[in-house]
Amino acid sequence: MPHDAIQAAANALRGARRVAVLTGAGVSAESGLRTFRGAGNPDLPPDMHALWKEFDPQTLATPEAFAANPEMVTRWYEWRRIGCLAAAPNAAHAGLATLERLLESRGGGLTLLTQNVDRLHQRAGSRHVVELHGTIMVWRCTRCGARTEPAPEPMREFPPRSACCEQRAALLRPDVVWFGEMLPEDALRAAARAAEECDVFMSIGTSSVVYPAAAFVLQAAANGAKTIEINPEPTPISGRVDWSIRAKAGEAVPRLLALLRD
Repeated sequence: MPHDAIQAAANALRGARRVAVLTGAGVSAESGLRTFRGAGNPDLPPDMHALWKEFDPQTLATPEAFAANPEMVTRWYEWRRIGCLAAAPNAAHAGLATLERLLESRGGGLTLLTQNVDRLHQRAGSRHVVELHGTIMVWRCTRCGARTEPAPEPMREFPPRSACCEQRAALLRPDVVWFGEMLPEDALRAAARAAEECDVFMSIGTSSVVYPAAAFVLQAAANGAKTIEINPEPTPISGRVDWSIRAKAGEAVPRLLALLRD
């Protein structure tokens, strides 16, 4: 990875009090989870590449799909949930949790905005996490909205029934944002606030094509923040950030931490 860019990024982080970080599927791919866009992680076997090369998202990730075939949709999401539970946080997850603690020890803080639904950031130790697209680890009742975290063992019933509304034949669905649904308002407010208040904004492992998440880095820059991108491939924001680092998250984040400690 280019030393000048990563050194400059480390210098910016060294002087920062408030940091906001946006993470995408590329971070989880290094834990062995499939990505939704691009070629996936080239180090993974071919059958682990790009979910959307195998499945039409319009078939599985919409309210209409769930209404038409709740068994198929919930089986697919349960397969994904079990895969997330089997995965382990990688060096990028761990490094961001360490950076959060480092900033807090100086009286600052880090807000982690993630498009990922796997909760690997929380398992790595990150505490201030905003889940922009919800999480596959929580399911909610389609009738009353009550949320529940299923046991780690595989589900046995598809579609799963909601215990809180059992007498009214309500179902459970994953608490994720499907196509055609709005992002949670509280998550959007928290993300906008983080982008407005941060000294440094980092975009890590995301294609920067999904809005409104892709706009947060530009919002941060408009408010005077230094901006950093970490991604193996160029994205639409690569030419608009202060430093674009061509590397995997699991390589670049630990390197940034090492430079911060030098």
